[in-house]
Amino acid sequence: MLKIFVLTMSLCFATNALAATWVGTTTPNISLPDQTGKLRQLSDFKGKWLVLYFYPKNHTSGCTEEAKRFKDNFALFQKQNIQIVGVSLDSVASHKQFAQDLKLPFTLLSDSNKELSKQLGVLQGFGMFSFASRETFLIDPQGTIVYHYDNVSPQTHATQILHDVAQLSATNRQ
Repeated sequence: MLKIFVLTMSLCFATNALAATWVGTTTPNISLPDQTGKLRQLSDFKGKWLVLYFYPKNHTSGCTEEAKRFKDNFALFQKQNIQIVGVSLDSVASHKQFAQDLKLPFTLLSDSNKELSKQLGVLQGFGMFSFASRETFLIDPQGTIVYHYDNVSPQTHATQILHDVAQLSATNRQ
């Protein structure tokens, strides 16, 4: 049992180290279905800031709270030219229900094959017990990852991103 715990913890830390290496690089261009079943590519969002937020599971307390905070601040995100895209391993049908239940005005991508989660180093667990960890990548309008949030609070994350984009935008104007 101890060996399994140590192995699991080692994989978690290795995965988080991989996620940090993405800052300063271009996002991978993977096609994933959104909550309507339409295939979307990350390049579809170029030209705007992109909040690519990963979360463990639809309809769970923390994930619901985080999605509601993004929804509550949606007008402010639009005003700053920021797209929001949520990603989990849940199915298209589950995303559709989650988006309908919460009346989410933004895109949810189904990474049920775990491809993007693996590539960005946010996949946790193993086998049928896999999930995406609660992490976010902030991507600039040119498609470069400029920030990786690996310690996300569902209650404050949306406002933190708004603040960070405002600061980055102000710095770029100077």
